Amino acid sequence: MPKYLFEGKYTAEGAKGLMRDGGTGRRAALEKAIAGAGGRLEAVYFAFGGTDVYVLAEMPDNASAAALALAVGQAGTASTRTIVLLTPEEVDVATKKAVAYRPPGG
Repeated sequence: MPKYLFEGKYTAEGAKGLMRDGGTGRRAALEKAIAGAGGRLEAVYFAFGGTDVYVLAEMPDNASAAALALAVGQAGTASTRTIVLLTPEEVDVATKKAVAYRPPGG
């Protein structure tokens, strides 16, 4: 299954929920939501800085990953950024594909 990195940033309400549920409670909620979308949670890490939480998950496809991100966003307690991750083997395939491209001004 493809892997995705979700970066989350809590709103003030989301931070209150994190304080109430704790990190393990949020991990359990994420695990349930990801499984409900057909995926599997690999890791959750909370962080300092502009991103509050990093979630690494396997999802069946882009539509499932988008559905998860939309569900989180519509709840209004966090915003997400979704990054599609590629394996080294997928990059190998990409490097062998010819693409006709003309750069700007070229």
